[in-house]
Amino acid sequence: MRSTSEALEGNRVKLTVEVDEEELRGAVDETFRRLQKEVSVPGFRPGKVPRRLLEVRLGAEAIRAEVIRHALPDYYAQAVEEADLDTIAAPEIDITSGENTGALAFDAVVEVRPKVSIAGYQGLVVTVPSLEPTELEIDARIDRLREQFAELNEVERPARDGDLVTVDVQGVRDGNVADGLSADDFVYEVGTGGIVDGADEALRGKKAGDIVEVDAPQLQGGAGKLRLLVKQVREKVLPEANDEWASDASEFDTLEELREDLANRLTRLKKLEARFIVRERAIEALAELVSDEMPATLVAVEAQATRDTLARRLAERGMTIDQYLETMSQAPEELAAEFERQAVSQVRVDLALRALADAEEIVVDDQDLAARIERLASETSQDARSLATRLARTGGLEQLRSDVRNEKAVEWLTDSVDLVDEQGAPMDRTLFLEAVGSEEETAVAEDAGLTGGDDDAAEEQAADAEAADEKAVDSSVDKES
Repeated sequence: MRSTSEALEGNRVKLTVEVDEEELRGAVDETFRRLQKEVSVPGFRPGKVPRRLLEVRLGAEAIRAEVIRHALPDYYAQAVEEADLDTIAAPEIDITSGENTGALAFDAVVEVRPKVSIAGYQGLVVTVPSLEPTELEIDARIDRLREQFAELNEVERPARDGDLVTVDVQGVRDGNVADGLSADDFVYEVGTGGIVDGADEALRGKKAGDIVEVDAPQLQGGAGKLRLLVKQVREKVLPEANDEWASDASEFDTLEELREDLANRLTRLKKLEARFIVRERAIEALAELVSDEMPATLVAVEAQATRDTLARRLAERGMTIDQYLETMSQAPEELAAEFERQAVSQVRVDLALRALADAEEIVVDDQDLAARIERLASETSQDARSLATRLARTGGLEQLRSDVRNEKAVEWLTDSVDLVDEQGAPMDRTLFLEAVGSEEETAVAEDAGLTGGDDDAAEEQAADAEAADEKAVDSSVDKES
């Protein structure tokens, strides 16, 4: 087989492939062997039908078409590999000769992943927020600790933010109380946004005995209202922040020692947060260097993946996307536009990281890939060898390799960008890149959404590989049945 490639406009490449008759003869023989097993002819066992009889029974034209149908994808894949193309769409194939007899020749026009320019990536600058906690931040931590020792006093005045109200809750739909949506003596802190939108506004200024109703578009079973009967209003009386309280509330003897400890904890947390901020801001800065228009094909695929993820998560809650749109009072076009906006950003970041990996000659070897599969298998409670097999079967192995390469590019980037503080002065990255790893800091990072993004995507990829493999097995069983 011989193939040549020619770059076209619009991130497309034209492959010209020629297969001589001698090489094509192997495909013809393979087709006859398969047809001998598949075609039923009276008087002959499967696999024993004479080739000449098949030619007469099916016709030369039909057999030739079957040869091309099965062999052409392999020839195309071989040409793609020889040209080292990163295709992102199905090809448009035109058979130019050999459709009936003789050597086979065809053209394949396919869209490929573009290589974008990231000129200037070696001079990127990232601003790091202050690592020193302010007095106000320390005061806020002190107040949070004081709240744990607060006394609750019933008041007759109207409720305000920070008060605890005891309410009886009833779900109402079409003027009737909805079954299973009521709760007595529910205690709620006004101003925390923990019921439904509009509840805080409705409760502010209300006293014991008042009844309010608020819209509840996401009420279980369909949109309705929540009827709240205010039974009691209590205010929190915080203890005075002094040495005596500090001694009772902590292991420290004085308020000053407690404040110093809180300041140290906040500093460690700010250092941890800074590591993630540098990572995200570095990626954003790199992506901003890309001025190319994003390929519609990649954007569409990414947008569909986001929609599928939303649909799956809604299904886990017993909802559909249509129901979600109704509860959110959002038009389908608005949601589609949001998916596309996110997709454009994600594609831009991906292409930028690929360009960086190319520029810095970042590679992923088999050891890197094996380590990632091992970690992924552990996180998803799967056998590593089985997971690798499934990923290979479903085409996910190369995608995983690409993801690992992008992650290594991110590591290079975060280690290479110049850092400045909020005043623009150069900053020493060792101030916050040192190991911090206490359990409290890890928990805070997870709560703040600072970790888990890449792992979540990898876990989904592993789950998708397992599901696809199970689907393939089920399909095989169905065929054998």
